[in-house]
Amino acid sequence: MGNPREIYFRVLDISKDSSPQEIRSAYKTLVKKWHPDKHPPSSKPEAEAKFKAITEAYEALSDLQVNRAVFVVDGGGGGSKGEDFKATATLNNVKSHEKGSKDVYYSVGNVGAKPALSSFSKSFRRQPPPIEKKLECTLEELCHGCKKEINYTRDVVTKNGLIVKKEETHTIRVKPGWKKGTRITFEGMGDERLGYLPADVIVLITEKEHPVFKRVGNDLVLKVEVPLADALAGWKFSFRLLTGEKMSCSFHEQIIYPGYEKVIKGQGMPLADEKGVRGNLRIKFSIIFPKQLSNVQRSGIVELLKDCT
Repeated sequence: MGNPREIYFRVLDISKDSSPQEIRSAYKTLVKKWHPDKHPPSSKPEAEAKFKAITEAYEALSDLQVNRAVFVVDGGGGGSKGEDFKATATLNNVKSHEKGSKDVYYSVGNVGAKPALSSFSKSFRRQPPPIEKKLECTLEELCHGCKKEINYTRDVVTKNGLIVKKEETHTIRVKPGWKKGTRITFEGMGDERLGYLPADVIVLITEKEHPVFKRVGNDLVLKVEVPLADALAGWKFSFRLLTGEKMSCSFHEQIIYPGYEKVIKGQGMPLADEKGVRGNLRIKFSIIFPKQLSNVQRSGIVELLKDCT
């Protein structure tokens, strides 16, 4: 078997003398390319395997950078003053800005040097909190699918170790059938911190209230008010589906009673994971009763309905 270190460089497709910045840049490029969410089911197993290997290689090479610093600092006391100064400068420039934690500076000395380096090593595997963004979609957009953009500002570490603000824009391909609560993750595209893995960006799908329909799972619910006389004697009404197509419903031989629900199969929301399959449209009726009747109307209704069961 080859040297594991050489394998890590081959996985990231970089030379053995690559700088920490070049290692980080290669990692960010590859995780974008091989993120499993960006691959169809047929190639997802391969993407997951490569994504895992890329992450493992990056973490291992990051640790090697740390171990190199340890060798300079704790090399048995034989290092030159120039080497000691170089290690001190490197470690003193490492600073944690993670929300909720104190700023931690690492320094070189005979007392406490190893614990500081140990903490530094652990921080390579940590990430700043993810950037969370909400993406509001209409029912029509969730039904047909669409493209939408999100914009945000993130912190980026420059080659000189400075943190600058950078504007980012990403295109989201909303798939037909997505529900509110669907999460899209952009791996490593959030804030950067020295000594940390880049944070993720999480986009949360939200649903805009629709004036006509309400979504319940994969079904669409339409609430309709119908006058009592029409509910008893027959009724017809029309409405438009989310596709814009006009649909009519007739009730000539049916009585619309309280709690009555008409189900139209296959006219609900598409299922995101099952092509060509849709939920149902459920029409719920609310009967409008008169607020008052004359004595003559009451007598007439009693006469008409006295034999009904």
